This record gives sequence, structure tokens and C-alpha cells, in this order.
Amino acid sequence: MKFREESDFLGKVNIPEDAFWGIHAYRASENFPISGYKIHDEFIKAFGLVKLACAQTSKDLKVWPDDKANAIIQACQDLIDGNLNEHIIVDPIQGGAGTSLNLNVNEVIANKALEILGKNKGEYSFVDPIEDINLYQSTNDTYPTAFKIASIFLLRKLEKQVIALQESFQNKEKEFSDIVKVGRTQLMDAVLITLGKEFSAYAEAFSRDRWRIYKCEERLRVVNIGGTAVGTGLCAPRKFIFSVIENLRTLTGIGLARAENMLENTQNLDVFSEVSGILKAHATNLIKISNDLRLMNSGPHAGFAEITLPPVQCGSSIMPGKVNPVIPEVVAQVGMKVFGNDVIINQCAAGGQLELNQNTPLLSFTFLESLEMLINANKIFRKRCIDGIVANKENIQKHVMCSHATITALVPKIGYIKAAEIAKALEKSPQPIKQYVVEQGILTKEEYDYLTSSEAVLSLGHN
Repeated sequence: MKFREESDFLGKVNIPEDAFWGIHAYRASENFPISGYKIHDEFIKAFGLVKLACAQTSKDLKVWPDDKANAIIQACQDLIDGNLNEHIIVDPIQGGAGTSLNLNVNEVIANKALEILGKNKGEYSFVDPIEDINLYQSTNDTYPTAFKIASIFLLRKLEKQVIALQESFQNKEKEFSDIVKVGRTQLMDAVLITLGKEFSAYAEAFSRDRWRIYKCEERLRVVNIGGTAVGTGLCAPRKFIFSVIENLRTLTGIGLARAENMLENTQNLDVFSEVSGILKAHATNLIKISNDLRLMNSGPHAGFAEITLPPVQCGSSIMPGKVNPVIPEVVAQVGMKVFGNDVIINQCAAGGQLELNQNTPLLSFTFLESLEMLINANKIFRKRCIDGIVANKENIQKHVMCSHATITALVPKIGYIKAAEIAKALEKSPQPIKQYVVEQGILTKEEYDYLTSSEAVLSLGHN
């Protein structure tokens, strides 16, 4: 393997000749062999967009010859397109408030630009990672700006998946609209409802999540690009500061706004605590609804067995024929992970000091992880579970015929005391409730059928 020599104020290092990364990424990879994870692709893309906006602005300010400016711009576009992701080698968990990632990005863009210009990698006298690619910038404004852009990209993906999941539950609501079943409170028989109405409640919960997630984007649109080190714009021309946000807005298609108080925007990361709370609320619904479905699916012979979830894999290495509700199980575990990530995000946001938060790398890794996991969980929940749910009508009807919840449905017609007498009588001599009340002359068959119909059990009050 051939090497090139690069140097910084700590000394010299041999870098593989064909590597797009340089000495700064090398030192970071030596210092932070922490998680083994990679920087999220959306984060790399967002960083490329930030660098492209900066490069376009610098070109407009005529700080470089056109051929150099065009090469840098093309290199930034290559990063945005995902062609250089493998060369972003630093671990997401790193000290330095994200400096290692910013320098890794700078080196990759610089060396790609050198390649475009027909130069050798490492010939930084022509294109320098810091003097050129980092011109008028700091890690402290590029990193959080890229992080917010990546978060918005993923929030939009999550919103689409939540909408699709909501619609899947709405389809089941219609499909199951006439299936009367036993509703339960505290896991005990309560009153009659319909299976469709249960699914409508789940759809409504996800509709609320969808709206919350949509509104979250507003919290992340305010960025500090142009603020450089601490938000004062040190080393950046005024024209650059006011123009770069316009270029970035055009490139991203996001309604980004430059923070009016960039010092504050550089210091504080509480917006991520706020948005993480919304993700946690969504995770809460995922866990609750997953557990409901597991209960209704339980059995299939000794449980509720009111619905059948799609069988997606064998469930046991020892019990033949066992099929477990693995999709709701994994969705609930994603929810639990988001709960844990929320704690980390809040600790990171609270743990900054003075003009900068040194915990940004852990916060960004954890926040983007929550988003990615929720996107995937919503998708598989819909495709591999909800869309294929089947109602077990016979079991549902069997429960209705035998449950005291059905007696409660008769109260509007016969009153509480009479209903209680029926319940007590049936404890001593179990038989279908309908048969008993008709034979005893308490209700006609038609009256019973109406009181236990989907129309009656869902009516808002009674006449």
C-alpha cells in the first residue's frame, strides 16, 4: 500500500494514498473506536448540503477561481448523492462537540475536489480542508445545522409512515365495523363495543401522533449557520452570513430561518428535548396498541383469540406449531428504546456548558437513531401485522353470548336491578344470555337483538 504524508500541529501521519479522508479523520478514528456504528446517511447528506450552501456563497463572493469553486461544488454534490459515504470513517460517539465529523467531511470534499481538478489527494496547497472547505464556518454552526436538517428529513419520513399506519387501522375500522364484541376495563368484561370501534380508537391515536410530528418541524427550522464559533459570526463576512441561509433554504427545500440570537441557538439544544418528547408520546401509543393486539390475539385455543395476527415466522424451537406475535413485540421494544433514548437526549441537552454543548455527538446519534427505528417500526407494523389482521367472529360471538358485559347492554331497557338478577341467576345455571331472557319473557328476541347490535352499542346515549 502506498501512503501520503499529512501533518497538523501535533505532528505527521502516513495516510493511505487513495484515502479521501486525511489526518484529522485518522486521529479521530484512533481516538474514538467507541460504538462501531456509522454516521447516519441522512446526516452525511445534510452535511453535504450545508457545505454546498457555503461553497456556493463563497463562489458568489468570488473568493476562489471558478475552476476551484466548481470542483468544490461538484465534490459537495457527490457527498450529497451518497457517493462518498464510505469515506466518512469517524465514530458517531466522539469528543470535541462534532469537530471530528466536520473535519472528516472537509477532508473528503477537499480530496474529491482535488481529484476533479486532476491533482493528487493531499495536495492541500490547491484545495485545503480547513482554509477552503471550512471557510467562514465552524463545527459549532455547521454540525448543529446539518443535524437539524437531517432530523427534518427523517421526521418527514416518519410522518409518512405514521399516516400509512393510521390509514391501515382506518381500513380495519371499516372492515370490522359490524362485529360486536366484549369491551374490557381493567382486563375484566365491561360493556359491548365493536371491534371496528376499537380500531378507530387506535387510528385516532396515530392521527394525533401524525399531527404532533408534523408540527415538530417548526421547532427545528431555526439554525445558527453563519454564527461560526459561538454565534457572533467571527471570521465570516456579513454578506456570507446573510446569503448562506438563503442558499441552504433553496438547496434543502426546507423553510429554514437564521436564528435571531445565534449565540443562544449555538448554546442550547432544548428543542431536541421537546421533539424527543413528541417521539416518546408516539412510542407510548405504539407500545400500548401493540400490547392490546397481543392480548386480543392470545391463544389461539386458551386465550382471547378475538383476532388473528398474520403468522410471519415459527415461534418456538421446542413447541411445535407455536406462532408468536413477534411484530407487535418488536414494535413495543422499539418504543422502550425510544423511552431510553429520550432520557439520554435530555441529559445531553442539559449537560452543555456556557457557549457550547459538548454532548452534541451523543445527542445527534441517539436522536437520529430514535427517528430511524420509529420509521422502520411503523412500516413493519403496518405491512407485516395490521394489514393482515383477521377477525375471529365465532370466538367473538361466543364471548358475547356468555359475558356479563352483554347483560349490561340490556340495562337501558330492563334497568340495573333486573340486569343484576339475571347475572346472579346465570351464575347458578349457566346458559346463553339470549336464551335465558327470551325464555323468561324478559325481552323478545327482536328487542335483545337490537340492544346487542352494533348500532345500539355505539349509540351516543339512548332515547
